Amino acid sequence: MLNEVSIALTHTHTHTHTHTHSLIFDAVISLPLRIPLFFFSTTVSYLVIFHIFLAMFIWAYWKTIWSKPANPSKAFSLPRAEKELYEREERAEAQQEILKKVARNLPVYTRTTGGAIRYCDFCQVIKPDRCHHCSTCEMCVLKMDHHCPWVNNCVGFSNYKYFVLFLSYASLYCVVICATVIQYFIKFWTKQLPDTHAKFHILFLFFVAALFFISIVSLLGYHLWLVGKNRTTIEAFRAPFFTNGPDKNGFSLGFSRNVAEVFGDQAKYWFFPVFSSQGDGHSFVTRLVQIDPEQANSVLQQNGKGPADGEANPHVLSNNVQHTEDGSKEKMNGGQTVSVTIEKEQ
Repeated sequence: MLNEVSIALTHTHTHTHTHTHSLIFDAVISLPLRIPLFFFSTTVSYLVIFHIFLAMFIWAYWKTIWSKPANPSKAFSLPRAEKELYEREERAEAQQEILKKVARNLPVYTRTTGGAIRYCDFCQVIKPDRCHHCSTCEMCVLKMDHHCPWVNNCVGFSNYKYFVLFLSYASLYCVVICATVIQYFIKFWTKQLPDTHAKFHILFLFFVAALFFISIVSLLGYHLWLVGKNRTTIEAFRAPFFTNGPDKNGFSLGFSRNVAEVFGDQAKYWFFPVFSSQGDGHSFVTRLVQIDPEQANSVLQQNGKGPADGEANPHVLSNNVQHTEDGSKEKMNGGQTVSVTIEKEQ
């Protein structure tokens, strides 16, 4: 009886010992296979994320560079008769009267600091609101923000969204580089890396990416602030001048509407460098004046200033303003009444 129990215990112990050795053996054999698999999946993830941000960065940068700055429509040029009178006239007051007569049929609400109509003698056009002449590009640019040497192009209405996305993806691109290199950067300082030239490459790459990130994210933060306020860089330094005086918030319509003016009202297009900005760059809704595009285009056609084929329709209104008792404005133009709603400042 005792012999049978002893044999059973010995068999059980032998079986348990064999099973334990088998588990250890499997773990030891499979461990080298699991480690490369982990590093492989991590490497693939890094490469996918890296190339996604790289592709978006290049795409936005390309669009920013090659988007031609939008310039004013022919509707803002002086008619032939008025142009001849303007060129013959030497008195500034008389020239202003000619410009005011033409500007009555245009949606221009900003003035010079002296209260005069903004006219470009180089391009010979009445400047639409937020339009400025770029001496580098030698042309008037709609909603001009600044001339950027990084992209060798004017940043304005046609490519401002691309410029903001370019800064965004450049910042994220630098973040990805820093995040993937930082572990080796730490090993460099703790002297865990082999003494080769590669460690200096890692050090250089980390510092360059970090410095670019700090400079770019600062510029990005400033332009995101401008988007939220609906200002250009020029307007941030010099407030737009309206008929009632300067107003740095004259074009601000609230945060959500300000963002939509640059990025569009469909969020699915916000993160892609495709044009989705609202408007045509010639006229802008302000806190005081809301422009109805359909009514504006009808007045434009009546005045014989229809845009040329292939051009965007500029929103043109008459500037003959009459105040009504209910706080709205009515613009009269040859029997055509265009209602303009007045919003109170918050």
